[in-house]
Amino acid sequence: MIILDTSAILAVAEGHKALNQLAANMANTPGDVMWAPALCLAEAVAADEGVSRAVLGLSSVVVDNLDTVAAVTVGTLVRDGFGSPDTCHALYCASPRAQFTGMSILLTAHEGRYPPGIVTVDIDAPGILGYH
Repeated sequence: MIILDTSAILAVAEGHKALNQLAANMANTPGDVMWAPALCLAEAVAADEGVSRAVLGLSSVVVDNLDTVAAVTVGTLVRDGFGSPDTCHALYCASPRAQFTGMSILLTAHEGRYPPGIVTVDIDAPGILGYH
C-alpha cells in the first residue's frame, strides 16, 4: 500500500515528476492505488486550493476516510505527541491494519516526522523511480 502524506499530496499537485509518473503507472495497473489520508488531503487543500482538483483527478488516488476507529486512534496519537492531525492520520494509515495486507510505504518530504518502524521514502530521494 502506498500512502501520500501532506507533503507528497502537495508535490503531486505541483507536478512532481516521479510522483506523477507513479500515479500514471498505477492507473494502468488494475487494483493499484495510492492512498491519501483524509486529514492530509484537508491540510494540503488548506494550503493550496488547486490541490483537490489536481490530486483527486488522478484515477489512482483514493482517499482514506476518517472513520470511527481512525478518528479515535488519530486523536490518541496526537494527544501522545506523535505530531499534527494530518501526520498522525498518515501514521495511522501506514500502521498495520486488518483491512490492508502487505507492507505500507509512506511517501513524504519529511521522513523525520515518522517513528522507527514506519517505512518512509523521501519523494526527492535520488533514484526514486529511476529519476536522478
